Order: sequence, then C-alpha cells, then structure tokens
Amino acid sequence: MAFLWLLSCFALLGAAFGCGVPAIDPVLSGLSRIVNGEEAVPGSWPWQVSLQDSTGFHFCGGSLISEDWVVTAAHCGVKTSDLVVAGEFDQGSDAENIQVLKIAKVFKNPKFNMFTVRNDITLLKLATPARFSETVSAVCLPSANDDFPPGTLCATTGWGKTKHNGRLWWPPGLPEGWSLDPGGHCVLGQRHLFHINTCCVRPCYCTHPLGTADPGRQLSPGLLPSQP
Repeated sequence: MAFLWLLSCFALLGAAFGCGVPAIDPVLSGLSRIVNGEEAVPGSWPWQVSLQDSTGFHFCGGSLISEDWVVTAAHCGVKTSDLVVAGEFDQGSDAENIQVLKIAKVFKNPKFNMFTVRNDITLLKLATPARFSETVSAVCLPSANDDFPPGTLCATTGWGKTKHNGRLWWPPGLPEGWSLDPGGHCVLGQRHLFHINTCCVRPCYCTHPLGTADPGRQLSPGLLPSQP
C-alpha cells in the first residue's frame, strides 16, 4: 500500500539553546528510504508533533517552528477542532510527558492543489504556546536566500511503517486490518517515532513519493548540516 509523503525541507541549523538543536542527540545511520527506517531515540526530534482529532486519533505529523506555530501539509486537512500533541514518542504509552495543544487558527495555502500536490503547506497558530523543554523545541526555517542543492542530506521523522512487510500497529480500539479515519483515508502505522536519512532531490522542496512501498503522510523532514 503506497501513501503520498510530503517532504518539505527545513534547515536543522541553529545555535545552542536555539532552534534545530535537540537536547537529546539523534542516532543517524546511512541513507535509507521511508520503508526500512529505524526507531528514533526518544526525545531526539523535539519539533516533531502528532496531529490528532478530538478522539486522540493520529492522522498527520507536523513541526514546531516556534512556541506558537506549527507547519504541516495542506493535504492533511487540519481543523481547529483537532489537537497538536508535542513531546510524544510512543503513541501507545500513557507515561510520557506530552503537551496537548489546541489550535486557534488554520492557515492553509490558498494555492494548494490536491491534484498536483503543489503548495502543500499549512500553518497552525496554537491557542496557547508550547512549553519548550528537553523534548519539545522548534526546528529552524531557512532564510529566503539559503541554497540547498540537490543531494543535500535530509532527516525525515514520523510515525509509519518501518518494514515493507513488517508488523503493523493500530491505535487502541481499531481493528487489525485496513481502517479508515473520519476523512476516509487508509491508516496504518508504527506506534514509535522513527526516522530515515534521504536525499532531497529538488532544492529545498520534495513533495513526491520516494517509491511505491513508501507509506504514510506523517513526516516531519529537515535538512542536516554537513556531516564530518
């Protein structure tokens, strides 16, 4: 089952205690695809948020870009009745110190086209600011004149399938089989946050599937600084 993945590239650059610098170091291996990614170190991608409906159903991912703003994909169809969950790693655990944040306003790009998937971006204004901590902080945004050439290494995080034929996980209460969320989208996933490394094939904008086996739409990607 193939899903469309949004890859919008954000710079993971910043000074200590600033944006794009996780307090808990991620562990990155070699290049991979979305399928065959690896489980993330808990708390190592502190800008990753889970977008959930009012029942707690996870349907998309996003990135904190400040205490008050989240960036996500327009095709997610986020509404003000949905919730932003920050600081989450294991979606099957009740023991994590998560922040459940309400959405004040949704700003979908008016030029978004569902058929071409162009301009696939939405900004969410939070009703109350996120509280930055070791496991919750913002990713950096590039400036307008930053240049990220094709082949720049990206890290992509989200909840999804890590193996093509691997065991799947469904949120509690959902049957083990293909299921539909309220918007009619097929849903499957991995309960733990995972990440991959991949190459950005277009300058700072990747919106096409990486392959027919690549599942889901819960990605929160970002550019990595040069590795030694």
